[in-house]
Amino acid sequence: MNLIESLLLALKAHGARQIFGIPGDFALPYFRIIEESDILPLYTLSHEPAVGFAADASARINCALGVAAVTYGAGALNMVNAVAAAFAEKSPLVVLSGGPGKGEARSGLLLHHQAKTLDSQFQIFKEITCDQVRLDDAERAPADIARVLASCLRRSEPVYIEIPRDMVALPCAPVIAAAATPPDQDALNACVDEILERLHAANSPVLMAGVEVRRYALEEQVAELSRRLGIPVVTSFMGRGLLAHQDAPLVGTYMGVAGFPEVTQLVESSDGLFLLGEIICDTNFAVSETKIDMRKTIQALDGRVTVGYHTYAELPLAALVQRMLERLEVRERVFSVTAQSFPIGLLADEASIRPTDIATAVNDLMLLHGKMPIASDMGDCLFTAMEIEHTALVAPGYYATMGFGVPAGLGLQAATGERPLILVGDGAFQMTGWELGNCQRYGWDPIVLLFNNASWEMLRTFQPESSFNDLGHWGFAEMAAGMGGDGVRVNTRAELKAALDKAVATRGRFQLIDITIPRGVLSETLARFVAGVKRLSSPK
Repeated sequence: MNLIESLLLALKAHGARQIFGIPGDFALPYFRIIEESDILPLYTLSHEPAVGFAADASARINCALGVAAVTYGAGALNMVNAVAAAFAEKSPLVVLSGGPGKGEARSGLLLHHQAKTLDSQFQIFKEITCDQVRLDDAERAPADIARVLASCLRRSEPVYIEIPRDMVALPCAPVIAAAATPPDQDALNACVDEILERLHAANSPVLMAGVEVRRYALEEQVAELSRRLGIPVVTSFMGRGLLAHQDAPLVGTYMGVAGFPEVTQLVESSDGLFLLGEIICDTNFAVSETKIDMRKTIQALDGRVTVGYHTYAELPLAALVQRMLERLEVRERVFSVTAQSFPIGLLADEASIRPTDIATAVNDLMLLHGKMPIASDMGDCLFTAMEIEHTALVAPGYYATMGFGVPAGLGLQAATGERPLILVGDGAFQMTGWELGNCQRYGWDPIVLLFNNASWEMLRTFQPESSFNDLGHWGFAEMAAGMGGDGVRVNTRAELKAALDKAVATRGRFQLIDITIPRGVLSETLARFVAGVKRLSSPK
């Protein structure tokens, strides 16, 4: 086999299911082998940021490697933001980039797509990936590929693989997966002893499930763990959608002053807060009503466990959860929780549409037709998602980049075969919404709810005096037909319900519902968030 076939087989063996990409001259040789070998299906999109977002979403939803393939310079550097988002939110994304051939580097000429030096791109990606390799030695390549893919899975962070274009067809041995290093069993047992002792001694223990629970495919085990512990479970803002399809005592999503008071009080009054796979960041904890003393929590993240004032190093999350299950009795405890409620029963009248009406309409739809996975962009569409019944969700809750939603929805459907619901604002749609034009080629048919207030409305809430937040009304619905889908603009709640009913009944073409929202009208969740941020940041 050649070098690229060896790489593709290794990607598949490590869990990759498809590749998203855009070719270019430095990438053409390896793209040809991707296509002709048919080892992994290839989906080409229109702009590199969307390639990164789609591959990221496929990794998140499948708890497996996502793969983004691009060319050197203009391709890979155009995808930096998407890779940075995956790094910040711990998504196992593999970046494949074509590169100058070994002979070209010695030509003495500047090469097109080159930035400062031929190595500039490699150095840039060092900042936003956990491991990197340039496959410039076919004999060493199998070991290098094994190391990088193992790093990607172990750390659940992006990695970078650069492929000189004159190397792709060279003979190459198969990749043998790197052996995992087992954790220190004594340290693991001591850690579990201490955690269980703290949780059993607590008067009001709470388990908060974070993104690593999904990244390491632990939702079923964590649901079982919560039942055996007999303690309530919440997710964070970033972890929304976790455990949606599991039998767990899930109360709701913690959002501090922006969330439901019952959930906020439960978390902030807990004397045994177990943060399982939770990123300690501002979007999760900066708007706490009562500041949480992280020194008094139990934190399991990034392959280590911190209990109070000390840390157990080199303890993977999966090993910790498994050992806790082994130590706890199979008999489940009897307990009850009051779960967070969600709005249902849309009044389909001639009133204008609020974001909370959209959440209500979606809840009604899923009650009737079953849950749909959601891909959300950043903005009030994501805060509105917090008012939708728990279902699988991919969103940039921490890195907060715009442009994620539409390509993420395409990645979600390619990865799972399920029809997704995409929530996106008009500002973000202007960035990557045009990727919907690729749906017809691949048979994708997402339902897209476009929150259109002709404004960067979330930014306006913090700086209302600035006119640069005005976007103007674009005819998004009218553009849908030219991209191979169906579009409709709705202005009232009755029109919204009718459009959703039609969209869910229509398969084979993407359905774009362009929803007019009056400027200044926010979801109830975002309104609470903004009010809370302003109150917490105001001088005392």
